[in-house]
Amino acid sequence: MATGIGETLREARSRRKANLSEVEAAIKIRVRYLQAIENEEWDALPGGAYTRGFIRTYAAHLGLDGDRLADDYRREVEPRTERVPKRVEPVPTGARGGDSRLSGRLLIAGVCLVLAAAVVGIAVTGGGDEGGPSDSKPAAGSTPAKAQRHKQAAAPKPGVTVRLAATGEVWVCVLDASEKPLVDGQILSEGEEAGPYRSSGFEMAFGNGSVDVYIDGNPVEVEESSSPVGYAVDGKGRLVALEEGERPSCE
Repeated sequence: MATGIGETLREARSRRKANLSEVEAAIKIRVRYLQAIENEEWDALPGGAYTRGFIRTYAAHLGLDGDRLADDYRREVEPRTERVPKRVEPVPTGARGGDSRLSGRLLIAGVCLVLAAAVVGIAVTGGGDEGGPSDSKPAAGSTPAKAQRHKQAAAPKPGVTVRLAATGEVWVCVLDASEKPLVDGQILSEGEEAGPYRSSGFEMAFGNGSVDVYIDGNPVEVEESSSPVGYAVDGKGRLVALEEGERPSCE
């Protein structure tokens, strides 16, 4: 059943006398996807949030109401299709840093145990040698408790930071290690940034490759692509590409 979405876009493009290759160069969406949208060949598209992002971006480029057309797709097409992007499932330990969350928790627990032992040791010995009074006095205003708090505050936080910078219009979905959306399926305009965010791991999906990714302040290479791409970041800051079925969708 035709929805009118494709015809609306095709007519708007014709009025502008633009061909699909020109549109591809402008919005970084492949010609085959643009053609599939105009012909309403929905099975040829990634589906779900990706297709809505394509429609929204394409419509906005043509001066149309992208949100309305994307919503038409959600209501009229998605209930009749099964090609909805899957949320990333857990992977075996070591496949792409899946144990990073557990490692982060163990690190925190270990630091707490060491600090607790230090406090008990100070309380038992009284701070002196062989149980006698200490020859040294704490600095004015300083207490063992304050020193302990200072040590705890100075302990490095586990995890890594991620910051994004759009180099063109791009749809973005970012989840932290607990699968909480940090960027919930939003479109970033060229020059717009998101983050930095800190977590023991991330899962990210982009509508195209028009984005720079920084991990702990260092740039990492992202595929230059006019098609959707996705990545995972583990607790050691390693970037791993995700296949289509593994990418988060922010649904």
